[in-house]
Amino acid sequence: MQVPQDGEDLAGQPWYHGLLSRQKAEALLQQNGDFLVRASGSRGGNPVISCRWRGSALHFEVFRVALRPRPGRPTALFQLEDEQFPSIPALVHSYMTGRRPLSQATGAVVSRPVTWQGPLRRSFSEDTLMDGPARIEPLRARKWSNSQPADLAHMGRSREDPAGMEASTMPISALPRTSSDPVLLKAPAPLGTVADSLRASDGQLQAKAPTKPPRTPSFELPDASERPPTYCELVPRVPSVQGTSPSQSCPEPEAPWWEAEEDEEEENRCFTRPQAEISFCPHDAPSCLLGPQNRPLEPQVLHTLRGLFLEHHPGSTALHLLLVDCQATGLLGVTRDQRGNMGVSSGLELLTLPHGHHLRLELLERHQTLALAGALAVLGCSGPLEERAAALRGLVELALALRPGAAGDLPGLAAVMGALLMPQVSRLEHTWRQLRRSHTEAALAFEQELKPLMRALDEGAGPCDPGEVALPHVAPMVRLLEGEEVAGPLDESCERLLRTLHGARHMVRDAPKFRKVAAQRLRAHLTLLPGFRPNPELREALTTGFVRRLLWGSRGAGAPRAERFEKFQRVLGVLSQRLEPDR
Repeated sequence: MQVPQDGEDLAGQPWYHGLLSRQKAEALLQQNGDFLVRASGSRGGNPVISCRWRGSALHFEVFRVALRPRPGRPTALFQLEDEQFPSIPALVHSYMTGRRPLSQATGAVVSRPVTWQGPLRRSFSEDTLMDGPARIEPLRARKWSNSQPADLAHMGRSREDPAGMEASTMPISALPRTSSDPVLLKAPAPLGTVADSLRASDGQLQAKAPTKPPRTPSFELPDASERPPTYCELVPRVPSVQGTSPSQSCPEPEAPWWEAEEDEEEENRCFTRPQAEISFCPHDAPSCLLGPQNRPLEPQVLHTLRGLFLEHHPGSTALHLLLVDCQATGLLGVTRDQRGNMGVSSGLELLTLPHGHHLRLELLERHQTLALAGALAVLGCSGPLEERAAALRGLVELALALRPGAAGDLPGLAAVMGALLMPQVSRLEHTWRQLRRSHTEAALAFEQELKPLMRALDEGAGPCDPGEVALPHVAPMVRLLEGEEVAGPLDESCERLLRTLHGARHMVRDAPKFRKVAAQRLRAHLTLLPGFRPNPELREALTTGFVRRLLWGSRGAGAPRAERFEKFQRVLGVLSQRLEPDR
């Protein structure tokens, strides 16, 4: 499917079914992911996306944001909840190819369009669709062809012809027209009124000057009292127009949420008394990959994840991991209420405070959980030796994409390196020998670059300056604040302790800089790949809650953390022994 261009006619799209009732639309939706776009008669002809998700038929009305016309700009933008698009085809293409949920509440994802199988009709634009239902006008006894621009009636045709309607009251839009047919004229008005109302403008005659659009964008929301209960509730974000100058009458579509800059007052404010414990890793978030109840390591889910990671380049996976890590750490996406509750502006500051205990435990569990999942990706390969070597190479390439100077996600790098350095993985001599033989470059990068870098980061001596690092390595500081003793001789452990505390102070001081660098990393990727949008399934697969349920199941995920990790370490040990038994 080609990317639709701005202003492309809606009726020319194969998934558009014109005027179609809700009942008929639901009959066409057979499988999860099926969708179509229709004009709703109960909503005045407004476009509605109908889809089937998890066995239920859902309907989403597309909202329209009217803009003041300017050369080279669209006259309206279309949206469901957050992002705005210049046309409905562009909106549908983005949600379908990016597999993004239509709404946060339902998590519905569309993937297979249900195409229209009827006869070919004239196409019409979104503006014609939004004007309302087809108007009923008497037909003339004769057809006339005229070269005057005022006689051209750009009317579309509905895909369902009303049955039992007399010819004299048949809608003009319901008449088929080919390129050789003369254009139908509108019903003539009295001669006197026409003469009084016509005016000359740019060589065209118009019955009345068009209404001047408002200077600020108007968001057309339907009356909630008239909304049928069958439509899904959307929570659209209305662009703010406060303080907009008259010259800025056509705002750009909203930037991604990670680019929203905190105002200077928020960044420079002083510490306030915290109100509640803050969690940036919700445990009850809806999942599009796991059902409400799941068993540990379900084969079908593992197969889906394998294909998902193979579809994405290590650089794209690294940026997805950076996005999720920034959310889990409280660096990006922190709401005003969360800042008020925790008393500071960033999770990096909260980590160093006494009431950051819950966040520190969450990040420790995230680090260990991701490391176990990475080790499982290697130890779960029960096929040929080359398959395990390829899995090792994939983890090495992901670590290189996460290192400073690339994505700069040091917590993600630490988790991937934790998987590669886990005893159950590092003991696989034949697998590592195959990696050096088949993927020499990756093996050299692991030994000569990644291992020394990880050792320096754990000792508090690695790179930590904003610019090459987007998210600093917080694990040593978190372990120290949670009472874990520093290993090694006394003199070396004291130096390491001082370096860790010194790095924590600098991390808090540079928290606004880290936030800006992380947003710039994500923005740069959007600039290089304009069609890129975070994949919702890959993004979910990297969250702590998903990986916890994947490894231990929906019931086992609630067990004590130490008990869960101890049991899974034994599972990995058994898998490692099966792959390469001790001699």
